[in-house]
Amino acid sequence: MLHELLVELRKSNRRVEQLEHRLTQLLRQVYGRRSEKLNPDQLLLFADLHQTSPVEAPAPPTETPAAVTPRQQKQGHGRKPLPDNLPRVRVDHELSAAERLCPGCGQERAPIGAEVSEQLEYEPASLFVLQHHRFKYACKHCQEQVAIAAKPAQPIDKGLPGPGLLAQVATSKYCDHLPLHRLERIFARHGVELSRSTMCGWMAATAELLTPLWQLMVQRVRGSPVIWTDDTPVPVLDPPRGETKKGRAWVYIGDQDNRYAVFDYTPNRKRDGPATFLQNYAGYLQADAFAGYDGIYATEKVIEVACWAHARRKFYDARTSDPERAHAAMAWVRKLYDIEDQAESLDDAGRAALRQTQAGPLLESFRTWLEEQRAIVLPKSPLGQALSYALSNWRALTRYTEAGFLAIDNNLSERTLRAVAIGRKNWMFAGSDNGGRTAAVLFSFTATCRLLDRDPFAYLRDVLARLPEHSADRLDELLPDRWASTSTTPS
Repeated sequence: MLHELLVELRKSNRRVEQLEHRLTQLLRQVYGRRSEKLNPDQLLLFADLHQTSPVEAPAPPTETPAAVTPRQQKQGHGRKPLPDNLPRVRVDHELSAAERLCPGCGQERAPIGAEVSEQLEYEPASLFVLQHHRFKYACKHCQEQVAIAAKPAQPIDKGLPGPGLLAQVATSKYCDHLPLHRLERIFARHGVELSRSTMCGWMAATAELLTPLWQLMVQRVRGSPVIWTDDTPVPVLDPPRGETKKGRAWVYIGDQDNRYAVFDYTPNRKRDGPATFLQNYAGYLQADAFAGYDGIYATEKVIEVACWAHARRKFYDARTSDPERAHAAMAWVRKLYDIEDQAESLDDAGRAALRQTQAGPLLESFRTWLEEQRAIVLPKSPLGQALSYALSNWRALTRYTEAGFLAIDNNLSERTLRAVAIGRKNWMFAGSDNGGRTAAVLFSFTATCRLLDRDPFAYLRDVLARLPEHSADRLDELLPDRWASTSTTPS
């Protein structure tokens, strides 16, 4: 009986520990900070664990193409100079005639210069009406043969909005996270009543017009040797059930030569979504350990690259239940990221060489330590699950050392998806699956403009004005990375 009670007590304690861990994670998600930063001095406490490793990291290769430069120091606080491209309006402040008189001799003082100070001012955006006057001509003699000047093709045929208004609504919602009901009130303050349902129809028509350009971006991303991808849930109205369902927004990002952030929408998280998008793709796929990708990796044309940020997060979550081992693992990961900091200024060849010589031995010693700890840690404990995650995905976690254009983590796609996560808190849900597809197309352009440091409003306004009459054979001229060299609109 005593033995059985002890066994039940251990099970109960283990269950309590698991529940406390889950409760801590839930409380952190609701009330805690999202950052996973730790005090760097705290990680130094576990430096001795690394020194016991029989493998030492060799010195960096001597044939690196560029010297490693230290990080630039952060600029101090203070007012930054205003941009030179902003228009300047001169306001002169003169002394009155009486103030110009010298108090010593009574003569008028002469000007000797001016003191110039700058103040930043704001003028609200304004709506205006374009009146298209199409002149008609007729023959005076025949009283027939009437001719009228052609009207340029518009983004929405016979529609009310111009390209600038469509670009403003798209940028406000999909880049600045303003839902349509707020835009409705903003336009009302300018004296124009535009219902949210009307603007919703405009966005659907805008996405349809941009779809050929979106498809070209998809083709370029599929031609990239590596694709970063991730997904996030999107609530979608489901009228038959009277509630919302969970759709998924996926992002696919190409390499430096194909730097497009292409979004896709699927009604669910089944593997059919990424499998369809990545059909006939051959190359590296950097993603999390979502089981839906397993069928894609099974084709052997797509090579899995895992994310060290996800692996580290498992140890970070386990720091409350087993702080010593969890912080030791995070110190190891910190060393891997220190190597990436050194490789940041190198080209692909130099980055790959540095990883092979420094990160390779460090990873081998880390794996030995992980296997040693897994043998003595409870498998279902938070740390045991972190160890199992790292070791079961070890081949994919270390694959980033094979090529310099690969990344150590998948943070690029996670940062890009943040636009959907922030916007979701404002517009709450998509109206339908078609609305999800509309959002995917427009998110693709606003997110790509942010990646390329382009003004999304200027880009969309110019492209929407040119696209109705633009030749399909020269569609690549309107891609966001080529647009700056072909457009007369400032970027």
